[in-house]
Amino acid sequence: MKSVQIILRRELASYFATPLALVVILFFLVLANLFAFFFGAIFERGQADMTPFFTFLPWLYLLLCPAVSMRLWAEERRNGSIEMLLTQPITLWQAVLGKFFAAWLFVGLALLLTFPLWITINYLGNPDNGAIFAAYVGSFFIAGGFLAVGSFTSAITKNQLIAFLVAAAICFVLLLAGHGMVTAWFDSWAPQWLVASIVSLSFLAHFENIIKGLLDLRDILYFALVSVFFLLASTVVLESRKSS
Repeated sequence: MKSVQIILRRELASYFATPLALVVILFFLVLANLFAFFFGAIFERGQADMTPFFTFLPWLYLLLCPAVSMRLWAEERRNGSIEMLLTQPITLWQAVLGKFFAAWLFVGLALLLTFPLWITINYLGNPDNGAIFAAYVGSFFIAGGFLAVGSFTSAITKNQLIAFLVAAAICFVLLLAGHGMVTAWFDSWAPQWLVASIVSLSFLAHFENIIKGLLDLRDILYFALVSVFFLLASTVVLESRKSS
């Protein structure tokens, strides 16, 4: 674990080496509040909850998480520092985990900084804070799934823009798989078991209960498995490049 911590601290420090990290967080906070207040009409609804904020959050992650994760490996490959990293006395799995946890903490910080909205809701009403806390925990886990996808796409290319676009595309498909229009289209011709399988792979389907503040172990396990799968895929890709 010490090697993972070293990589984590190194990667996290690199995020804040330039003002870009603060710009990314600020951009996320502006969009989060914009969507919650204007498009989600969080005040006009007359309900003391944060449902509009959490409803739009996965779509905001489509921009934030690929932007944070695109440099994890692509940057190392572009400037040639990956060869030096891979010669260090650490395993590839430790390096992948260290970089992933750093990105996860970064997004967690951005998520944490939305707390003024939670305070505002408490000031104006009497919300179910347990449900809101559960939704925040679930939102942190879904961010892990997004970032793991980004880690994989960053490992397959040295171009950060390509890593960003491919990660956003994969996450978009995983989100849309559970959308009503998509399931209705599959329902019109596909067998029920196939529709159920597609829905079970959807980020949105597993996030619906979390938005309501219901933390189901199956939903958390799903995001954990997605993260492990794409992190393992990252390790396989990097191992193949190391061997070659």
